Amino acid sequence: MPQPSTSLVLDLARQQLAQAGIALHVSKKRVKNINFRLKPYALMVSVPMSISASQIAQAVDKRVSWALDHHPQVLARYHRNQTPKPETSSVDSPVSLWGIVQSFTLSHDEKMAYYRQQLTEVNPTLFAKWQPIVGATANEVRLKKMHTRWGSCNTRARRIWLSVYLPAYPIECTEYVIVHELCHLHHANHSKAFWQTVAAAMPDYQQWHNMLAGKTGQLD
Repeated sequence: MPQPSTSLVLDLARQQLAQAGIALHVSKKRVKNINFRLKPYALMVSVPMSISASQIAQAVDKRVSWALDHHPQVLARYHRNQTPKPETSSVDSPVSLWGIVQSFTLSHDEKMAYYRQQLTEVNPTLFAKWQPIVGATANEVRLKKMHTRWGSCNTRARRIWLSVYLPAYPIECTEYVIVHELCHLHHANHSKAFWQTVAAAMPDYQQWHNMLAGKTGQLD
């Protein structure tokens, strides 16, 4: 049976990683061995200058399972380090609403109440917009003060939770989280089929996914 070509092996590895939100970066450097570094949403591979394409493809292919298995731990550690310390409720700070800095300040508690109100007001319109596009309907939507999650979905109860911090970012980020969680009503995991469903509903989702990925939350 013929062996897959070098380019096909590398393409398949790249696709497997991409399905888990991991970008593959290969760079030739003045190193003696192939070095792998798994970072949030990226697998960095440094290879010797003289190495062949075939050797690179084989080495990467062998590391795909390792990267997929360990990426959740890398993300968890990253988000723990990025999670801000609780703010003092008596200290006022600038307010960003839908990605635009406002002309007033609020204490932390006031800001949370303000964000909750804003999200409550837009949710009916956003869900009415995206549920027909995704082809799935949530039975219930709840808001929660979550530092480590932008959203989550209980597929059995068809209940979606949204982070109360979302109004700090462009409204498209909230729309993406809604689409992401609605797609879980079709696919409970982050399989290739899941991401295809997300892309079909929201072709530019990656832009908003990347914007939120650099912050403190993540998606279930």
